[in-house]
Amino acid sequence: MHPRLDFHKAAPEALKAVLQLETYVQNSGLDRRFIHLIKLRASQINGCAYCVDMHVKESRHDGLSEQWINLMSVWREAGVYDARERALLGWVDAVTNVAQTGIPDADFEALRAHFSDEDIMKITVTIGMINTWNRLAVGFRSPHPIDQPAEAA
Repeated sequence: MHPRLDFHKAAPEALKAVLQLETYVQNSGLDRRFIHLIKLRASQINGCAYCVDMHVKESRHDGLSEQWINLMSVWREAGVYDARERALLGWVDAVTNVAQTGIPDADFEALRAHFSDEDIMKITVTIGMINTWNRLAVGFRSPHPIDQPAEAA
């Protein structure tokens, strides 16, 4: 895969605006676990290798378990997510796939059972934020870094 363009250089003011929203998300007060969940799940849905790689590494760095990370793509069948995480995952799926889902009332009500209106707004902005990053990285074919393989002992 070859990059189409370097979006960091193509429109610096546009990138600055995106980074300002990212700063808001990072400082919004949302639990870091929820931010990781949102970013990793949306990136999986959108097929963004760059972002999946980044958010898996960040989730590990922040102490989330390998099982919690690895089972996210099959969250409906996995027993490692609590009720709040499951409601959040359903919302991420619905909002990220808005053209297919129309964002059903049932997904909103499940989320509302666990989060305040303020948190729902912050969550939804975070979903929009990662979808923006995914569209930039996938659209412009941003390659993910290749880690050095571990040497066998």
